[in-house]
Amino acid sequence: MAIEGALQDVSLADICQLLGMGMKTGCLSITDRSNFGYIYFEKGRIIYASVLNRRDRLGELLVRNHVITRKALSDAIEVQGQAKGKRLGEVLVEKGSISQEDLQRYIQMQIEEAVYHLFTWQQGSFHFDTDQMPDEEGLYLVSIPAEALLMEGARRVDEWSQVEKKIPSFDVVFQLDKNPEESGDDFELTKDQKKVLPYIDGVRTVTEIMNEAGLVEFDTGKALYGLIQAGFVSRAGERSTQEETGGDEALQQHLNVGTAFYRSGMMEDAEREFQHALKIDPKQARANFMMGLIAFRRGKLEESLKHFGAMPPGSGDYSIHRNTALALELMGQYKDALRELDAALVAKPDDHEVHLARAAVHLKARDVTKALEALRHYRTSSKVKKPAPRYYAYTVLASAVSGDLDYAVAVGREGMTHYPDSGPILVNTGAVLERRGEVDAAAALYKRAIGLNPPVPQAHKNLGDQAYAHGDMQGAQAQYEKAVKLSPRLGDDVYLRLGTLAYKGNDRDMAKLLWQRAAGLNPHNEAVKANLEMFAGE
Repeated sequence: MAIEGALQDVSLADICQLLGMGMKTGCLSITDRSNFGYIYFEKGRIIYASVLNRRDRLGELLVRNHVITRKALSDAIEVQGQAKGKRLGEVLVEKGSISQEDLQRYIQMQIEEAVYHLFTWQQGSFHFDTDQMPDEEGLYLVSIPAEALLMEGARRVDEWSQVEKKIPSFDVVFQLDKNPEESGDDFELTKDQKKVLPYIDGVRTVTEIMNEAGLVEFDTGKALYGLIQAGFVSRAGERSTQEETGGDEALQQHLNVGTAFYRSGMMEDAEREFQHALKIDPKQARANFMMGLIAFRRGKLEESLKHFGAMPPGSGDYSIHRNTALALELMGQYKDALRELDAALVAKPDDHEVHLARAAVHLKARDVTKALEALRHYRTSSKVKKPAPRYYAYTVLASAVSGDLDYAVAVGREGMTHYPDSGPILVNTGAVLERRGEVDAAAALYKRAIGLNPPVPQAHKNLGDQAYAHGDMQGAQAQYEKAVKLSPRLGDDVYLRLGTLAYKGNDRDMAKLLWQRAAGLNPHNEAVKANLEMFAGE
């Protein structure tokens, strides 16, 4: 006999408990408007569960948890398409991408998460058909006592009722108001909060944050809820699928696949998908944003600016201004970069991080006075409890350039007490000590910097300069070579020195090559041009 009713009258957890205690076998179907899910029982134990259109498919779950790569998943899906009747998990095991034990564990996790999700439904209807079993062949089944899920499900339902007040939809976009790791507040991040924090950028939806962090819905919501309650994160807007694509399924597919490829580091595949999306809608915000990021990562800064500029107003304005400013800064267009940072500050007036970005640009533009002013704005912000490492590194540099070496050293030492493993603070403070004549103290800081993981290229370069000044040419060459190996574009002066050392060692061909590299980094270096002129007639 069928059992049916309304979720408003009896909770799904109570229904599952009754079916478990009654040792029932069959399918419990749950419907909430356009949402549909089902839980299969065998002698009171849950053997399978799924929710229609829910993004918890096995392949995505494995990729999100870094068990397999996106490419491994794509290859397995291709094999699955050719071998009719085989399920994805079976293919992954056969290809050696995952063990049978791990597969079974993640299938159980997938089923448990589907049940927990269904427990949160507060309205709709349910229907239990006795003796009905899954029709699909080759389906992996589990055997979980219903009562084993009830306590955890009840806890999640109770917590989720609070989370939903702050996160009513997974289409919501959140922004980071202040970084808890730099706030100085007595706030200890959970493991899941550490995972979601890098992706809270005022552009990604909760769903995208969840996928990037490799978490399930409940853990993502709970992690964000804690950050919201502590005042670190606030709502920036909402982006629904309908709003993003106008309901165009092909466009949405290209966006989703492109984002997945981007997350997996498959830039060419991601670019192809976003290009398809832009053929459908040249102004599509996410496609342009992602294409801008891809171009930026490849060093194609003008192309990056083109895509950021094609985005319609209101689509992640703050993030666009910040990314555009960074691209312009790298292109040496400092005035335009500052204009974009000003716009970012208008979009997000309380963001003290913008002042740090302004300080960096002013330093590159050699306007030390305005750099120090921007740093003061940052330091005096009520939101800054413990300044970021960049603040100390920039302040040491700016103070030294302004001639206040004692203050620069004092700030550097303060920074090292907070961040003893910060390479930029160590190197910048060492450089100021060296200017004060404290060569040994400077060398000690440089050696600390090269002992970090990864080592700091500039520290090797500075140690090379010290060795060069003391006539230790072999030691200088060793340090310079380590520096350029870590950072091939560190600076034209490194290649100038390496070329000079090669020339003194009678290796003219190597000297010429190294000086050419220096000229490639800085065509206006007069010493390099003079050295290369010696080879003009050859």
